[in-house]
Amino acid sequence: MDALTLARWQFGITTVYHFLFVPLTIGLIFLVAVMQTLWLRTRLPEYLRMTRFFGRLFLINFAMGVATGIVQEFQFGMNWSGYSRFVGDIFGAPLAVEGLLAFFLESTFVGLWVFSWGRIPEGLHLACIWIVALGTNLSAIFILAANSWMQHPVGYHLNSATGRAEMTDFFAILANPTLLVTYPHTAMASLLTGSLFVVGVSAYHLLRSNQVAIFRRAATLGLVFALIGSFGVVLSGHAQAQVMTQQQPMKMAAAEALYRTKQGAEFSLFAIGTPDGRHLLLNMAVPNVLSVLATNTWNGAVKGIEDVQTAEQAAYGPGDYLPIVPVTYWTFRIMVGLGFALAAFAIWGLVLARRGTLIQSAWFNRLAVPAVLLPFLANTAGWIFTEMGRQPWVVYGLLPTFRGISISVSALEVALTLAGFTAVYGLLAVVTGWLMMRQVQEGASEEPGEPEIVPVLAY
Repeated sequence: MDALTLARWQFGITTVYHFLFVPLTIGLIFLVAVMQTLWLRTRLPEYLRMTRFFGRLFLINFAMGVATGIVQEFQFGMNWSGYSRFVGDIFGAPLAVEGLLAFFLESTFVGLWVFSWGRIPEGLHLACIWIVALGTNLSAIFILAANSWMQHPVGYHLNSATGRAEMTDFFAILANPTLLVTYPHTAMASLLTGSLFVVGVSAYHLLRSNQVAIFRRAATLGLVFALIGSFGVVLSGHAQAQVMTQQQPMKMAAAEALYRTKQGAEFSLFAIGTPDGRHLLLNMAVPNVLSVLATNTWNGAVKGIEDVQTAEQAAYGPGDYLPIVPVTYWTFRIMVGLGFALAAFAIWGLVLARRGTLIQSAWFNRLAVPAVLLPFLANTAGWIFTEMGRQPWVVYGLLPTFRGISISVSALEVALTLAGFTAVYGLLAVVTGWLMMRQVQEGASEEPGEPEIVPVLAY
């Protein structure tokens, strides 16, 4: 493979790996903050032990997210110097704010939260964890602002002398319509991920009748927020699909394997096409649903692949503007299908909790443990869909992917770093998995000296 293909594989592998930790960080820290708030309000020791237990799991995940995120950003200069030169004036601002403001809040206050148990007033200690939760969301906003600009460039002008995009309006970048729908979708997906993580870990202990009083409450709390997150994912995803239809019609057409523009377009449930994705052989579909999804109207027109290809050739010149349709089609279905399945799973769990039979339901608890993995699969599919569906653009309509590569980096050099990153990330995956499983198996056991850990300085 050439350097471009290898560089894309490397960036894809490191990004997907890093994104395994991001949604869990955003979702789990919110739930830990809620748990500590409930402890302060109720003084039930179960909530304190729950807070400390899931707080340790959060810290392991947070540390890995930081480490993998730093490595990921190195690639902008390593393999994608052409891209870095083109977007540097624009990307510099949101990424700098993310590092100086958002990550500063996260790293500073997570340290205060960890080391100040019993040393500062209770309300102030609680504020620390909520500030960490705020920082994680601010990080997501500024990073997604940069990514949204790649999907839909705004607030810039092209400098003909330097061939670079230069920022003209920072607030236009923050008000990008793509960002306004992408962040809520990411936040709700993260809440769903963190909630089902709590449910799955709790189910592991409920199956063993271990610390039932703690993990029954934790499972119920997780199910409530899983339901909120799942409905939030569906609603924000619908809004995102409508924006995508306007801004990137090729991505929507490829997601549905819709080759010709159609009014009252059907939603494809299952399709088989040629290996190159250019021709449809079999399609099982529900009439008119795609039009509703894309336009909010029963008979709305949705542009097909062939018509979008013709339009983009007229706008940008000769070329192939079609992404890999099978990848786009199936990642979209995995993402959407798992979203609805997890919503149904959360409803089932809440019904059991309402009836008081959650602990006795072996079937639900057995399924809840492996179900922890499903939000990660949905997040990964959604991220692949978002990025590969934009191809062949690295910045939509402005910079083709092949122009973003570092021309001085050889295929051998990229192959060596790809092998190195993959090996290191594989080792980190083993270490992280071992640490997480060790903490999960230990449970929320009473720690030596725990009564002294309870904050003694109150307002």
